[in-house]
Amino acid sequence: MNQQTDTPHRAVPPATARPGVVFVHGMRTSSAIWRAQLDHVRGSGHEAVAVDLPAHGARHGERFSMGRAFEVIDSATGSFPSGTPVVVVGLSLGGYTSLAWAAHRALVAPGADAAAPLAGVVAAACTADPRGKPVALFRDAARLAVSGTMSARRTATRAWRSALLTGRSRPGGTAVAELLTGTPRADGAYRPGWDVVTDALTGLAGRSTVADLRAIRVPVWLVNGARDRMRLEESRHLAAAHRGALVVIPQAGHDVNTDAPSAFNDALTRALHEITRR
Repeated sequence: MNQQTDTPHRAVPPATARPGVVFVHGMRTSSAIWRAQLDHVRGSGHEAVAVDLPAHGARHGERFSMGRAFEVIDSATGSFPSGTPVVVVGLSLGGYTSLAWAAHRALVAPGADAAAPLAGVVAAACTADPRGKPVALFRDAARLAVSGTMSARRTATRAWRSALLTGRSRPGGTAVAELLTGTPRADGAYRPGWDVVTDALTGLAGRSTVADLRAIRVPVWLVNGARDRMRLEESRHLAAAHRGALVVIPQAGHDVNTDAPSAFNDALTRALHEITRR
């Protein structure tokens, strides 16, 4: 039975049998965005890892493809002791990829559950179907950034902000050169260029997140920031989810886990508790 819930008022301690947790980051970021969540779930007794998708973080030398992303998640879920149930938590691109991976696993590789049974998915900031107009705008903006004139590249940057971001202005002040080529940041992390956007959205092209949700037979929690413009189809996504739940976190935008880390962690605790109980 699907449900919508406000951001939780307090954390609920997880049950004794705790699943392992795999975190999958969003576009043009890295596993570093999950530091607060890793500390939180490990402090609650869960084993947890955060992966770098192809073309991001430690894997910035690779090119993004959905098949390679699936391999990365497969490796992470298989890193826990055999038989440990796993919950995959994804944000934005990581959410889309996690749902696609879980649907692929349910339809094509159900035997994978023998070693690492999938207990549930927490998908954040990914309730706009890739077939829809906002994601198409993002893809077109990326193509302009990669191949267009400097004026077109500035237009692409404005389009990206308009399409995805509210409440925050990331990448505020970011140079167009960084958007195009990818550069190391001051904290040592690597921020990919716009080329990864075209590869990632090509990987999502033709997919339907709603169809992925219908194929997944484990609980799915959808978590959105109230200010995120990409949440325009969240009711449709909730209806498609098997034993789904929707949490909307006030004052947060697209980067919900870093905009409101305490509220996100609280929602994550509730999701893990409910998934474990089931």
